[in-house]
Amino acid sequence: MKRSADDQDRKLPPAAEIKPLFISKAERQRLALQRREEEVAEQRRRAQDLLHNQIHSPSSSNSKPGAPSSAPDTNYRQRDRDRERDRDRDRDRDRERDREHRARERERDRGEEARSRERARLEKQAEREREKELEAIKEQYLGSKKPKKRVIRPSEKFRFSFDWENTEDTSLDMNTLYQNPHEARLLFGRGFLAGIDRREQKKLAALHEKETREEIRRKEGLEERPEDAAAQRKKEAAAELYDAFDMRVDRHWTEKKLEEMTERDWRIFREDFNISYKGSRIPRPMRSWAESKLGTELLKAVEKAGYKTPSPIQMAAIPLGLQQRDVIGIAETGSGKTAAFILPMLTYITKLPPMSEENEAEGPYAVVMAPTRELAQQIEDETVKFAHFLGIKVVSIVGGQSIEEQGFKLRQGCEVVIATPGRLLDCLERRYAVLNQCNYVVLDEADRMIDMGFEPQVVGVLDAMPSSNLKPENEDEELDEKKIYRTTYMFSATMPPAVERLARKYLRNPVVVTIGTAGKATDLITQHVIMLKKSEKMPRLQRLLSDLGDKTAIVFCNTKKTVDARAKDLDKLGYRVTIVHGGKSQEQREISLEGFRNRRFNVLVATDVLGRGIDIPDVAHVINYDMPTHVDMYTHRIGRTGRAGKTGVATTFLTPEDWEVFYDLKQMLIQSNSPVPPELARHEASKFKPGSIPDRPPRRNETVFVH
Repeated sequence: MKRSADDQDRKLPPAAEIKPLFISKAERQRLALQRREEEVAEQRRRAQDLLHNQIHSPSSSNSKPGAPSSAPDTNYRQRDRDRERDRDRDRDRDRERDREHRARERERDRGEEARSRERARLEKQAEREREKELEAIKEQYLGSKKPKKRVIRPSEKFRFSFDWENTEDTSLDMNTLYQNPHEARLLFGRGFLAGIDRREQKKLAALHEKETREEIRRKEGLEERPEDAAAQRKKEAAAELYDAFDMRVDRHWTEKKLEEMTERDWRIFREDFNISYKGSRIPRPMRSWAESKLGTELLKAVEKAGYKTPSPIQMAAIPLGLQQRDVIGIAETGSGKTAAFILPMLTYITKLPPMSEENEAEGPYAVVMAPTRELAQQIEDETVKFAHFLGIKVVSIVGGQSIEEQGFKLRQGCEVVIATPGRLLDCLERRYAVLNQCNYVVLDEADRMIDMGFEPQVVGVLDAMPSSNLKPENEDEELDEKKIYRTTYMFSATMPPAVERLARKYLRNPVVVTIGTAGKATDLITQHVIMLKKSEKMPRLQRLLSDLGDKTAIVFCNTKKTVDARAKDLDKLGYRVTIVHGGKSQEQREISLEGFRNRRFNVLVATDVLGRGIDIPDVAHVINYDMPTHVDMYTHRIGRTGRAGKTGVATTFLTPEDWEVFYDLKQMLIQSNSPVPPELARHEASKFKPGSIPDRPPRRNETVFVH
């Protein structure tokens, strides 16, 4: 048979280039089953052939030797044996091929497994090297906390043991004198021991004399005479009293005149009212209105206003203002800060020429800035109350009113301007006002003004004043008595960096007056904090207001939307409710506040617009329906009650969503000795300040070192 031209042209690849064919496990199983079936079929066919041969072949006994029929049988048997041998050889060859194939498969599987193990080992090694590199970078730039080995000090290593036994006692044979030491007896007051309280010694002497006399009478069988008993009682009474030798008995500062006060008395005075100063050349605080250096008219106005005794901030700040010193005041809310800067300011204005047509165009003599309209109008009311007796004109400039009308009032001339920073800067830019002769400026609630974003406006107003009248920065430089210098008062509950910048730029050698603890509520307020869910707030608010009776309450919320919703709910429940928030016009806010002051409304729902400085008399209860985001705002809110020496109650609703303020609130409640709810005390957020990660506690085998 001849090959075709294609077969002749096709070149077979050499044996070295033939690649082994790898088949899958399923294919191997199929081939094995096929071979097994072929073997079974072959065995069956062989058995049938053998049976057929036995049936058709003649018996060996019937055949004769040398007969012609034996030759074909021999050929058949030889052919069957050859065929059987071929089959066995093919079967052995197939088995050998299968064994070799299985061996190659096992070898390939082992090689693949070894390669995968090696790959995994290399990946793990690379990961460990990356981790080591990252740890080295962290250690280089962040440092590492390596547990220090405990260094045993020589004093611990060679510690001397003071545990003695009786056998080690070196005293003289356990002398009884060492066991029963002799005590000196005082003989009827004829001598005293140094270093021991004389009064105690006198009492012991009187007792010893009484016991000695009783012992003498008992031995002699005598009875005590009445005159002896009376004399003994007189001596015992005298022993209870101090005499001129025991202690110099001094009077309290309240019983002394001003000229009798000593340095110790002034220190006790400051401690009694929790007044602390920071500065140089600080004048003495005033103890009463009569001892202040205020004018007669102002003292009459103070008496008419019902101010019987000055508050601590007034005691400390008014003498500083009368000396025209720059002051930074930090005091509790509701402590009378307004009068503390108004009275020195009015005293300063009385020394200046009266406002007339000649100088009214140069602007006011003093400016007071406040963060909110309500606070500015409240300061105006307080100032008018005192300025009325002095003939001083006061003008208020706030937003929400016609700027043209306010500009007209300014052009008519006034001594004092009380304003919010934004509106005052608008008046200056529109040339409605100038500050050419303004040398007295007060920044009330300075930190609140900065928080509200008024720093550019405050700086703009301060820069509009003449800078030539600033005091020299050198404290030792003498001041020109004929020259008028600028006096700056700044009241702030906290001192953020922006307020510090203002103070550093515009205040000269200020005296910092702190009353109580900065940012702490007055002790006259009873604080209650209630942990609850949002859905439980309204029923609890209704329960608190139902106990209000004829008293008034302020409910604070964080948003205008919440204020409107709660006021609507309370109005449906029959409460006389009014609203104050930034979405209301100035006229509406004034009407609401006036109605609340006159008891036409007994519940006021408001935002943080009323959180600072607003003085509403006799507010019995402040309810924080929403907890503010900062604890400083919480302090100012609850300060709307407990004012002017009266007590008040503040209740705060706290939910788990307010966790960011938990730590500061807990610390404040602890400082003011108020109860901390167990849910707040146990909460994880109340244990650490937000943003700080507590260090892990030292392990048992580590030692904490104190350097």
